[in-house]
Amino acid sequence: MASVFIYHVVGDLTVGKPELAEFYETETVEAAIKAIGESTECGIPVWKKRSLVGIENNEMRQQRFVGILNSFDIVSFLARAECLEDQDKATKTPVSEVVVPNNSLLRQVDPGTRLIDALEMMKQGVKRLLVRKSVMWKGMSKRFSILYNGKWLKNIDPSYSSGNNLIANTNRPSSSSTSSSRDKFCCLSREDVIRFLIGCLGALAPIPLSSISLLGAINPNYSSIEASLPAIEVTNKPPGDPSAIAVVEPTQDGQYKIIGEISASKLWKCDYLAAAWALANLSSGQFVMGVEDNMTPRSLPDYSVNSPVGENNTANGVGSPRPRKFCSRSIGFNPSSPSLGISRTSSFGMSRSMYRGRSAPLTCKITSSLAAVMAQMLSHRATHVWVTEDESDDVLVGVVGYADILTAVTKQPTALNLGNMGNRSYEGFATEIQS
Repeated sequence: MASVFIYHVVGDLTVGKPELAEFYETETVEAAIKAIGESTECGIPVWKKRSLVGIENNEMRQQRFVGILNSFDIVSFLARAECLEDQDKATKTPVSEVVVPNNSLLRQVDPGTRLIDALEMMKQGVKRLLVRKSVMWKGMSKRFSILYNGKWLKNIDPSYSSGNNLIANTNRPSSSSTSSSRDKFCCLSREDVIRFLIGCLGALAPIPLSSISLLGAINPNYSSIEASLPAIEVTNKPPGDPSAIAVVEPTQDGQYKIIGEISASKLWKCDYLAAAWALANLSSGQFVMGVEDNMTPRSLPDYSVNSPVGENNTANGVGSPRPRKFCSRSIGFNPSSPSLGISRTSSFGMSRSMYRGRSAPLTCKITSSLAAVMAQMLSHRATHVWVTEDESDDVLVGVVGYADILTAVTKQPTALNLGNMGNRSYEGFATEIQS
């Protein structure tokens, strides 16, 4: 086990993290669209309002957590027939009717929790860690994160210790000095952890330079849909983790090539109503390839929280209705080629090479190093990378997500066959991620 996991605590990762502003389930879908667009993630935690005034313990706070609402959930909801018929009513719907309840996606931990314990929680499905912000917390160094005055740190709150073996500083000033920050928290995501770990590649060696195939980091159990099928079918089989569905095209030898994806990260800063209409009316191939405006005669209302500069929207993101045809750019895709006029029966694979930019899925090879995949995800703000065969450009074999990376980096190097890594070096890694 790398010492970085033992000597660091989650408090080391909270430096500079903004204070959590709770988003309540009584808020509207319109407010959620704005909140997701302004967040640093493609999803936001949803909470129930506090029913009692006074001090709230950890169990009460955990029970108020509902789930995480992401852009895929919202677009899927807005693509329903009744929502398309009355979009104004749909955007005023409380998010309690949209968010998928899952209380296990978030856990509250103490700033003194060891990083290895936090990683174990995330490997089990926790996506966010709620960490108390304290005016006395200045970040723990390697020297003081394990031992404080010669003793193991203990929980400041007994409720932390149940099942998680969490640790905290018992010698911190109590009540009066921390009361001002009693209800101030910040959220740590798995992306925050990956960003921290990529700065510790040397301490994790030789794992970061090993291939994702050798590490067993490729997840073959991914969700997919054929390009010729209606895009709305993705709402019948919502993705798990990561929140993404690959759009594939079958080959003559029975394999599948990836031509795009429908995911929360791709829909993060899109025009949600335009994307919802496209999801309900186009094939999945047309949706991801970026069909231009001459393909769809139906007009859309001018509604966009993240609309392009120059559109006359009101402050709350809703402008006066005016005719507008569907355009690939309106749902967040920005192809560099002109309109292709793709039909549902045409070959999507023939025209994929003409499209680049945001419409292209993020892919890597089975021989790519773990460090290169981590760098890809962070540079593109993606939650996953699709894995293709080494000898083929687009034949899909699996996906690598946050949980897969966390599992790989915590493996014991002695349990892996890392002896035949060749002459790979960090210089070679730099060349790999640049290419």
